Amino acid sequence: MTAFQHETRSRTQKYAGPVFTVFTDEITMSDGSMAHRDVVENKNAVGVVALDEVGRVALIKQYRHPVGKTLWELPAGLLDVAGEEPLTAASRELGEEADLIAARFDLLVDLHTSPGFSAETIRIFLARDLSAVPEESRHSRQEEEADIELAWVELDEAVAMILRGDITNAAAVGGLLAAARAREDGWATLRPTNTPTLY
Repeated sequence: MTAFQHETRSRTQKYAGPVFTVFTDEITMSDGSMAHRDVVENKNAVGVVALDEVGRVALIKQYRHPVGKTLWELPAGLLDVAGEEPLTAASRELGEEADLIAARFDLLVDLHTSPGFSAETIRIFLARDLSAVPEESRHSRQEEEADIELAWVELDEAVAMILRGDITNAAAVGGLLAAARAREDGWATLRPTNTPTLY
């Protein structure tokens, strides 16, 4: 059976900002009717599960204003530097937010963060063979990043934190569960960092 092809008949821009743009689309439904859907198009993102030699992951706690609280997350950030490749961005974010350098990266998982209204994707890498960014080369954190708290947590404990509800950030949940499963599989399911996206 061939899947129904939803057609966008019209698109109206409602808001444009530095990070995202909001549109209202008129689209065809499978029953022949028309419907309006709001769509947020924003810069895509990258995240990093940084795993040390004893099986601990680097988690950061950062204030997130839309939910009004600090959340445990992975080092992550937007693809907001023109022409920057996802792996380069992931390495940069790891250095800026966790003061870490990784000698080895592998691709863990790709996620649509909230496809009910947003087109955003995040590509999450596994980083290993870690070392510290020298003190004199560390990034000067500003705004919300100035209060980042870094913690090293056993991967199994990080999974337990997800199941207890202590980690709710979607990218962190997806990345940590993917890392735990990949470790169970002896890392055989890891993909090359330049694997093309399927979307």
